[in-house]
Amino acid sequence: MRILFLESHPMWIFGLPNGFMDAGHTVMISGSLTKGNIQEMIEQFKPDLIISMGWTTEHSKNKQIWIHDVVKQKKIPLVYWATEDPLHTNKFSIPLIKRMKPDFVFTVTPSICKLYNKQGFKSAHLDFAYHKSVHHRVKPFKKYRCDIAVVANAYPDFLLKHPDSFRLSSIQTLISPLLESNIRVDFWGDNWDSMGDLLGKKIPDDWIHGYLDYREAHKVYSSAKIVLGLQNCIDQLTQRTYEILGSEGFLITSDTPAVRSKFKHKHDLVVSSSPGKTVKLIKYYLKNNKKREQIRTQAKQSLINDTYQHRAEKIIEVLIDHGILNNNIKSNEGGKIVHYPELLKQKYKLYIVKKGDTLFEISQKYGVTMEHIMELNHLESHIIDVGLILKIKAK
Repeated sequence: MRILFLESHPMWIFGLPNGFMDAGHTVMISGSLTKGNIQEMIEQFKPDLIISMGWTTEHSKNKQIWIHDVVKQKKIPLVYWATEDPLHTNKFSIPLIKRMKPDFVFTVTPSICKLYNKQGFKSAHLDFAYHKSVHHRVKPFKKYRCDIAVVANAYPDFLLKHPDSFRLSSIQTLISPLLESNIRVDFWGDNWDSMGDLLGKKIPDDWIHGYLDYREAHKVYSSAKIVLGLQNCIDQLTQRTYEILGSEGFLITSDTPAVRSKFKHKHDLVVSSSPGKTVKLIKYYLKNNKKREQIRTQAKQSLINDTYQHRAEKIIEVLIDHGILNNNIKSNEGGKIVHYPELLKQKYKLYIVKKGDTLFEISQKYGVTMEHIMELNHLESHIIDVGLILKIKAK
């Protein structure tokens, strides 16, 4: 089977697409989308299935409309994986599916399926997972060595608007008591410098390391003695839960029904239900290297059925059951991934749009007209997004 993924963000192109490859299918990754290149890659690749997922730059309102218009014209099954549920279901997921009108919606939140069904969309639950090519254990890196690590964005604006959210409760259980006790925590992710009021104490500047590329996260999980994993809800697991354990990180996370139903406390990971307990657990496990090592090496065994190959196979099974795919889907051991921008490199001189670029400046730089670039890339206006891959001229 041939699957086209309409995505460019590292968080998404190295997970589920690899799962389909492992299951023996041929995958194309789109890269940055325009109305014209969506049609081009469909015509060239001839996919049997098209998948969109998450909340990235490839999900602007314009792009949602382009995807709907082109895909429906080609009459190829379109699937959307709603990974932002339930926190952003009403704000983002529902408006998106109304514009894109996918043939099927998968969601990480089981209870949301009923809502999508009421909206007239077929839906099923699909949980997060991990892929060994991105999340695996490595030798500790000096730049990432620390006692306690947090890899997550802070989202202070969201938390201020939603003070009853479980994510804030998770933060106040796992992080706030450590700051109050002056126990150092190293933070990777955006906006932790704006969390003083929500945490009850400002995080020292030298504890904050800023944005971390998704492909670097496993190095932190492997290098830190303890990784704190925040949870967004009591009845589902975050993506990073799987990725930390897949990297054999020693994880301390919130004590929730979802965590308890999947993992064993003090066997696969450690859970905390209160600020006081968090401090006790941190002090205990920082002193007990042997027990930390035992738990972190056991953790990966709990994910034996939680690879992205398992998720890819489930998607195919569900879509066959709903009559969206034929039941004669074939796979082989030679699954592969093709990146559309790599194919373009063979035929065209390319340019990746950077912050501050204008179409006029790019045309001047390469000695071609703006009209030429617009026609070659099927652009409908002079406005260009950062990260867009432009064809400049044929080789």
